[in-house]
Amino acid sequence: MTDELIVRQNGVAGFLTLNRPKAIHALTVDMDHGMIEALLAWKDDPAVKAVIIDHSEGRGFCSGGDIAVLRNSALNDNGVSGLSFFFEEYRLNHLLFTYAKPVIAFMDGITMGGGVGISQPAQFRVATENTRYAMPETGIGLFPDVGGGWYLARIGNRIGQFLALTGARLNGAECMWAGLCTHYLPADSLGEAKQRICAGEDIDAVLRALSVEPPAPRIADNAELIAKHFASDRFEDILASLEADGGEWAAKELQTLRQKSPQACKVSLRQLAESAKLDDFADNMVMEYRIGSRVLTMPDFAEGVRAVIIDKTNDAKWNPPTPEGVSDELIESIFAPLPADEEWKPL
Repeated sequence: MTDELIVRQNGVAGFLTLNRPKAIHALTVDMDHGMIEALLAWKDDPAVKAVIIDHSEGRGFCSGGDIAVLRNSALNDNGVSGLSFFFEEYRLNHLLFTYAKPVIAFMDGITMGGGVGISQPAQFRVATENTRYAMPETGIGLFPDVGGGWYLARIGNRIGQFLALTGARLNGAECMWAGLCTHYLPADSLGEAKQRICAGEDIDAVLRALSVEPPAPRIADNAELIAKHFASDRFEDILASLEADGGEWAAKELQTLRQKSPQACKVSLRQLAESAKLDDFADNMVMEYRIGSRVLTMPDFAEGVRAVIIDKTNDAKWNPPTPEGVSDELIESIFAPLPADEEWKPL
């Protein structure tokens, strides 16, 4: 077991506590392994009635996957170790999605990328005034994976497409508005919530009793603009719609999109469109693994991580550099099936 994950039992609850505060609890393959092992052990344990996913000290629940490891894989081993990480992480996502016992995710603080992947499958998703939720992958040449395509495609009114393309951050109130969490609690009441759940009280009743009315969701003010300008599954159409608007909000979002990887944006739109047609979460993960197996070693990922995370210069040179340069053939190749023995499979 790794020190990066604290696995324990308190009363009727099993705890999976992320413990990498200096990395905002970014997930490693050992953490994924540890969570899978614990979930499988608790699956048929009558003493464990529920599973709580939370974090130790620090300002975030989980900032995502270990991007440095993925970039190193892309540059040095042709993506082999990075794909192994994806394979295991997606198994964890699917296990949580299909888990028979209630899972409660406390999304207190930064909840991004891989953090979304381990919180969204939970039956109970608790946001607070500290929650900052985002899928910012297009800024580093990736796509909203870990099941992101499934969840974002099902928000409605093109909010998911907006979040996938722009990487916009939602606060806890906005998560409630979008249906991305189930309860909104003050951060200082989380300890009591966990204590009462451990004591065997009804989970929903506890969370409802401690819930408070969230502030007005700011994103709601722009919902009509989002539905209008992000209506198309063609990236060029979205850019053209924003460009023709002339308003301040549209200009700001257009500037944001111009900084993202054109390839990643086109992949994300196709991903959400395909996911919306699926009935089985496992099929969604098969698709996302296919995408990941291709884009991990394409130029935009290593370049995006350099520009955004390593150098922090935000000056990525995308390849292709324009939406028009990202051909339909390229997108088709990214979504093509893998050889049967290389496809992702659930546990």
